[in-house]
Amino acid sequence: MKIIALDSSGLVASAAIVQDGELVGEYTINHKKTHSQTLLPMLEELKDMTELELDTVDAIAVAGGPGSFTGLRIGSATAKGLAWTMDVPVISVPTTDAMAYHFYGSDKLICPIMDARRSQVYCGIYTFERAQDGQMAPWQGGRVAYRLKVIQDACAVAVEDLIQRLNEMQKEVIFLGDGVPVYQDAIIERTTIPFSFAPPHCNRQRAANVAVLGAVYFAEGKIQRAAEHAPEYLRLSQAERERMEAEQGAMKSC
Repeated sequence: MKIIALDSSGLVASAAIVQDGELVGEYTINHKKTHSQTLLPMLEELKDMTELELDTVDAIAVAGGPGSFTGLRIGSATAKGLAWTMDVPVISVPTTDAMAYHFYGSDKLICPIMDARRSQVYCGIYTFERAQDGQMAPWQGGRVAYRLKVIQDACAVAVEDLIQRLNEMQKEVIFLGDGVPVYQDAIIERTTIPFSFAPPHCNRQRAANVAVLGAVYFAEGKIQRAAEHAPEYLRLSQAERERMEAEQGAMKSC
């Protein structure tokens, strides 16, 4: 099985190709340029370097949100265009699910946090648990040793509320994501359980994670047609919020 994966949900732009459980190639960059400038050129170079034949691709996996409104739109449009052209399904992988999957097999709590502004983060809470006997892995013909357990689905929440919930769970936690440098001081000050911050090689989005977890979701039948796919924003965009606030202010003045 061959999957092209994309992640432009945050500050990082990333594209990857995974075939039969092997990472064929990955291109990830976290440096200033917008995703509209980087994503397609990255994918084109990855295709050329790996001599990818598009008619051999089985699915397009994409980070489906939450995250940056602009980034999600770019990733979604790119995934839909590829899937439509190649007549293959889209696998929408929640952004925080894919980020947590980097820590496959960990018995710690895993908490990806993305800066959502206004003292909020997009986050989820995860751990791994032993898979049931007989559950097959979609890679290398082996068996899944661990499955991702979702304790808290992706949501937008105040940082203080997130930390309070984690403290109540009384279990060591790993934090990762672009929300860490923004809220690091609050985490250090308020967290009463053992915790750590993920190191640079695994503290941001990676398309390889989207691809591998996408293969798991594909095996479970969690696929969409290109026309059905839409990103999960969780919140209204800033422009939509400002419009609503302006409309409410106009109504009050009537």
